[in-house]
Amino acid sequence: MFVAGIAMKKAGAQPIATYLRAPAYPLVTVDPYTSAWSETDTLYNSPVRHWTGKTHSLIGAIRVDGKVYRFMGKENIPWIAILPMAKEEPWEGKYTMQKPETGWEQKNFTEKGWKSGKAAFGTSGMPALSTLWETKDIWVRREFKLPPQLPANSIYVIYSHDDNFELYLNGKKLVDTGYSWKNNVVLKLDKMLLLPGRRNVIAVHCHNKTGGAYVDFGLYRENNQSEIFTHTAFQDSVALSATQTYYGFTCGPVKLGLTFTAPLLPNDLDLLSRPVDYINYWVRSNDGKAHQVQLYFEITPQWAVNEVSQEVRVSRGKTGHISYLKAGTTAQPILQKKGDDVRIDWGYVYLATSGNPQSSMSIGNYFETKKVFAENGAIPVGKRDLTAKMTRNMPAMACEEKLGKVSNQPVKGFVMIGYNDIESIQYFGQNLKAWWTRNGKVSMDDALLAAAEDHAKVQERCARFDNKMWNETLAAGGKQYAELCVLAFRQSIAAHKLTKDPQGNILFFSKENFSNGSIGTVDVTYPSAPLFLKYNPELLKGMLNPIFYFSESGKWTKPFAAHDVGTYPKANGQTYGGDMPVEESGNMVILTAAISQMEGNAGYAKKHWKVLTTWANYLLDKGMDPENQLCTDDFAGHFAHNTNLSIKAIMGIACYGKLAGMLGEQAVAKKYTEAAKAMAQKWIQMANDGDHYRLTFDKPGTWSQKYNLVWNRILHLNIFPPEVAQKEVAYYLTKLNPYGLPLDSRKTYTKADWEVWTATLAENPQDFEKLISGLYRFVTETPDRVPMSDWYETTNAKKVGFQARSVVGGYFIKMLEQNGNK
Repeated sequence: MFVAGIAMKKAGAQPIATYLRAPAYPLVTVDPYTSAWSETDTLYNSPVRHWTGKTHSLIGAIRVDGKVYRFMGKENIPWIAILPMAKEEPWEGKYTMQKPETGWEQKNFTEKGWKSGKAAFGTSGMPALSTLWETKDIWVRREFKLPPQLPANSIYVIYSHDDNFELYLNGKKLVDTGYSWKNNVVLKLDKMLLLPGRRNVIAVHCHNKTGGAYVDFGLYRENNQSEIFTHTAFQDSVALSATQTYYGFTCGPVKLGLTFTAPLLPNDLDLLSRPVDYINYWVRSNDGKAHQVQLYFEITPQWAVNEVSQEVRVSRGKTGHISYLKAGTTAQPILQKKGDDVRIDWGYVYLATSGNPQSSMSIGNYFETKKVFAENGAIPVGKRDLTAKMTRNMPAMACEEKLGKVSNQPVKGFVMIGYNDIESIQYFGQNLKAWWTRNGKVSMDDALLAAAEDHAKVQERCARFDNKMWNETLAAGGKQYAELCVLAFRQSIAAHKLTKDPQGNILFFSKENFSNGSIGTVDVTYPSAPLFLKYNPELLKGMLNPIFYFSESGKWTKPFAAHDVGTYPKANGQTYGGDMPVEESGNMVILTAAISQMEGNAGYAKKHWKVLTTWANYLLDKGMDPENQLCTDDFAGHFAHNTNLSIKAIMGIACYGKLAGMLGEQAVAKKYTEAAKAMAQKWIQMANDGDHYRLTFDKPGTWSQKYNLVWNRILHLNIFPPEVAQKEVAYYLTKLNPYGLPLDSRKTYTKADWEVWTATLAENPQDFEKLISGLYRFVTETPDRVPMSDWYETTNAKKVGFQARSVVGGYFIKMLEQNGNK
């Protein structure tokens, strides 16, 4: 632990932070679209990236007595297209959907009977689609000619496919994916396979196994422009607290401190929603002498596009004493795109000053702007505005902070990064603005001014919240647990968007990141709920409200809860292909009861009593021995007689009984509580497997994490006797792998959120700490440097799937033990 930073000592509270090797470090975390991370231990060793992996360039450099040290990000501009992909322009090739003759992949094959068509090829709704492909298979050939002299730098083929994909270059197979679907996969080519000055052919075959279909590919070369900021600072430290990430650097004769602050304070919805983060800095001499210092911060319009091929406009602006640069696409396709691996391409990204009169801003060429700063210590005046395609000319949006002579007394300041998305969510056909706009009454200029004016107060509040959270989590579960919660906090909140419906009801929409892009997914809400139950149940109501509305409006007519309300950012109704009847109904009833317990009354449940009754009766009818269906762990597939899903149904019925009692309906309360107790006794008999309980009722010799059982104690339901949980915990302790507890007996992979829920079943701190120690090792040792995954292998710490998801808010389940009697 350490107390973070000179810059904060005079502000009041001194934020306590922890040194933690994170899979990726949160930098700017506003919402699912404005989310930038450092994926290396040193801030300057890689480009800053969006959680999807795309570069969201953020570069920082300091000039000390004429010498430049890069301390943040890395120069990395888009490659130059030799053969552009369809996202840049719809290229033409030959294709057939009938199985061709042998040798179709060879360079000299004659495409008799093949059609000419433009890429991309795929099913309706796929990106940059030109040619509809709805059969099982497609074969595509693309001819091209290279100049006699190949470029000196490397050449790559980039391809996107859905599903099984083969790619050949001049007859040689380079790719054979098997069953998978990926976008923008990069493969470096052996130049010996290319024929300079002659005809070349890329030939591909794609087989659509199920669902959507897609084919696109192209050829690219690296940009041959050399780096400008080649010399780096030395990073002394990196540390984290709930809302802040701290870096310390030695830059020759000066020290530099950098703090990224995302003021995601759950009890202040206006501040949580305000789309502005801070980059705070302080600089002081470390040799007792005075030094001339200038700081350089730069972003690019990559923050405001889905693909770098989109045309952008960059311009200057001013509001009060705040100067800013902003960028966005010229097309502004507001709320037109939806999906998972998608970035926002409407609205505008902002780089803003704090109002410091010694700040200057510039719009210019990516390399020239840096070169002038390095040589002269001042950025060029630049253009008033410009329009560009980043694949041809990458603009730099730069801010210089002139610090003058810096000695032992620290010089400090800040810049701001913000995003105005104009319209945030489409909710059953109506476009909704973000909460912070107050239905359009507050402008982005207003938000930037407020952020600058509130800076000192916000830093103080963030420090106090971070310290309180650290002390609470440390007391609840120990140091490793506290560090896991620190890392989960921003990731979980920033995977949501806060708005309100036309009637003024709070809506807090999750995006199912790195999964399928669903919006408002109930079985994502369920695991993430503990964070919001702990710090502001209103946010959890905002997650449940769309599902309640979906049923109560009559738009969803099934007798169980929906899985989702659409695909982010379009919340127009369920788009997931399968239902999870017991899972989602149980989730909704349990979480409503949890809200009521935290608030000390059942007022929220009363508003939705009719539909809660429908769902509780469904659980009573179908929940004891669930039919073949999915649960939240849907990646494991359908299966019947799921004992953990049965526990969820029993907990849901018990929760309904608890709510009825809180509402004074004692007869109803007795009926459902007694039914839950009878089901629990039956469950114990049916699931018993000696020293533990089974994965499914019908399969002896199996086991699974019974994480749903945690509500029995947290909500004081007393439906299952305590011995059930303790028998399970004792068994789990015999099944631990180096990186945690497997999800069940079928595989060695696990789910991080459920591990903490399962550990919370333990009655003593020692067992809790043992059960989360493998998860902690995973987080701090995984080779996958991405925002924290929740689905990984317990044998080798490798990510199986998922990253940057909100479900890690589930780590806070242990904290609810302290609030159980509220």
